[in-house]
Amino acid sequence: VQLQASGGGLVQAGGSLRLSCAASGRTFSRRHAAWFRQAPGKEREFVAAISSTGGRTYYADSVKGRFIISRDNAENTMYLQMNSLTPEDTAVYYCAAPRLTQSLIVPTTRSDMEYWGKGTQVTVSS
Repeated sequence: VQLQASGGGLVQAGGSLRLSCAASGRTFSRRHAAWFRQAPGKEREFVAAISSTGGRTYYADSVKGRFIISRDNAENTMYLQMNSLTPEDTAVYYCAAPRLTQSLIVPTTRSDMEYWGKGTQVTVSS
Protein backbone atom coordinates (compact mmCIF):
# COMPACT_ATOMS: atom_id res chain seq x y z
CA VAL A 1 0.00 0.00 0.00
CA GLN A 2 1.30 3.43 -0.91
CA LEU A 3 -0.24 6.51 0.64
CA GLN A 4 -0.02 10.12 -0.46
CA ALA A 5 -1.39 12.97 1.61
CA SER A 6 -2.31 16.29 0.03
CA GLY A 7 -4.39 19.38 0.67
CA GLY A 8 -2.26 21.18 3.19
CA GLY A 9 -1.54 24.87 3.05
CA LEU A 10 -1.61 28.17 4.88
CA VAL A 11 -4.88 29.23 6.49
CA GLN A 12 -5.94 31.84 9.00
CA ALA A 13 -7.13 30.89 12.44
CA GLY A 14 -10.78 29.92 12.34
CA GLY A 15 -10.49 28.68 8.79
CA SER A 16 -10.86 25.22 7.30
CA LEU A 17 -8.86 22.79 5.21
CA ARG A 18 -9.62 19.38 3.77
CA LEU A 19 -6.79 16.88 3.56
CA SER A 20 -6.87 13.90 1.24
CA CYS A 21 -4.96 10.63 1.41
CA ALA A 22 -4.84 8.74 -1.86
CA ALA A 23 -3.99 5.06 -1.54
CA SER A 24 -2.73 2.60 -4.07
CA GLY A 25 -3.07 -1.14 -3.69
CA ARG A 26 -6.00 -3.47 -3.41
CA THR A 27 -6.04 -3.86 0.34
CA PHE A 28 -6.59 -0.27 1.49
CA SER A 29 -10.35 -0.69 1.56
CA ARG A 30 -9.91 -3.59 3.98
CA ARG A 31 -7.63 -1.71 6.33
CA HIS A 32 -8.42 0.66 9.11
CA ALA A 33 -6.63 3.99 8.63
CA ALA A 34 -5.56 7.04 10.54
CA TRP A 35 -4.18 10.56 10.49
CA PHE A 36 -1.27 11.69 12.61
CA ARG A 37 0.52 15.02 12.88
CA GLN A 38 3.89 16.27 13.95
CA ALA A 39 4.58 19.82 15.02
CA PRO A 40 8.13 21.21 15.10
CA GLY A 41 10.03 19.86 18.07
CA LYS A 42 7.22 17.53 19.10
CA GLU A 43 6.46 13.85 18.83
CA ARG A 44 4.18 12.60 16.09
CA GLU A 45 0.71 12.35 17.59
CA PHE A 46 -2.55 10.67 16.79
CA VAL A 47 -5.27 12.84 15.27
CA ALA A 48 -8.08 10.60 14.02
CA ALA A 49 -8.77 7.04 12.91
CA ILE A 50 -11.43 5.29 10.91
CA SER A 51 -12.47 1.68 10.53
CA SER A 52 -12.10 -0.11 7.21
CA THR A 53 -15.77 0.34 6.37
CA GLY A 54 -15.89 3.90 7.63
CA GLY A 55 -18.51 3.05 10.19
CA ARG A 56 -16.44 3.86 13.25
CA THR A 57 -14.31 6.93 13.87
CA TYR A 58 -12.04 8.02 16.70
CA TYR A 59 -10.50 11.39 17.52
CA ALA A 60 -7.87 12.89 19.73
CA ASP A 61 -9.43 15.11 22.38
CA SER A 62 -7.64 18.12 20.91
CA VAL A 63 -9.53 17.87 17.61
CA LYS A 64 -12.82 16.33 18.68
CA GLY A 65 -15.74 18.41 17.45
CA ARG A 66 -13.59 20.27 14.92
CA PHE A 67 -12.15 17.58 12.63
CA ILE A 68 -14.01 14.92 10.68
CA ILE A 69 -12.36 11.81 9.25
CA SER A 70 -14.01 9.97 6.40
CA ARG A 71 -13.16 7.63 3.54
CA ASP A 72 -14.35 6.65 0.10
CA ASN A 73 -13.28 3.07 -0.52
CA ALA A 74 -14.49 3.17 -4.10
CA GLU A 75 -11.93 5.92 -4.68
CA ASN A 76 -9.29 4.44 -2.33
CA THR A 77 -9.16 7.79 -0.56
CA MET A 78 -9.37 9.00 3.01
CA TYR A 79 -10.14 12.54 4.08
CA LEU A 80 -9.68 14.82 7.05
CA GLN A 81 -11.96 17.84 7.18
CA MET A 82 -10.43 20.36 9.56
CA ASN A 83 -12.58 23.22 10.84
CA SER A 84 -12.05 26.02 13.35
CA LEU A 85 -8.31 25.71 12.93
CA THR A 86 -6.00 27.26 15.49
CA PRO A 87 -2.25 27.92 15.40
CA GLU A 88 -1.86 24.85 17.63
CA ASP A 89 -2.98 22.73 14.68
CA THR A 90 0.10 23.76 12.72
CA ALA A 91 2.00 20.58 11.85
CA VAL A 92 2.90 18.15 9.14
CA TYR A 93 -0.04 15.78 8.73
CA TYR A 94 0.50 12.13 7.81
CA CYS A 95 -1.90 9.44 6.77
CA ALA A 96 -1.19 5.89 7.84
CA ALA A 97 -2.58 2.39 7.61
CA PRO A 98 -2.04 -0.50 10.01
CA ARG A 99 -1.47 -4.16 9.29
CA LEU A 100 -4.28 -5.96 7.60
CA THR A 101 -6.42 -7.57 10.26
CA GLN A 102 -9.86 -8.95 10.84
CA SER A 103 -9.95 -7.30 14.24
CA LEU A 104 -12.66 -4.74 14.81
CA ILE A 105 -10.27 -2.75 16.98
CA VAL A 106 -9.08 0.36 15.16
CA PRO A 107 -5.41 1.10 15.99
CA THR A 108 -4.52 4.60 17.06
CA THR A 109 -0.84 4.35 17.96
CA ARG A 110 2.20 4.93 15.78
CA SER A 111 3.62 1.49 16.45
CA ASP A 112 0.50 -0.13 15.01
CA MET A 113 0.93 1.54 11.64
CA GLU A 114 2.51 -0.42 8.82
CA TYR A 115 2.31 2.14 6.04
CA TRP A 116 2.91 5.88 6.11
CA GLY A 117 2.43 8.51 3.49
CA LYS A 118 4.60 11.54 3.03
CA GLY A 119 3.19 14.36 5.02
CA THR A 120 1.45 17.54 4.00
CA GLN A 121 2.18 20.80 5.79
CA VAL A 122 -0.64 22.67 7.50
CA THR A 123 0.14 26.13 8.79
CA VAL A 124 -2.43 28.16 10.71
CA SER A 125 -1.67 31.83 11.19
CA SER A 126 -3.05 33.83 14.09
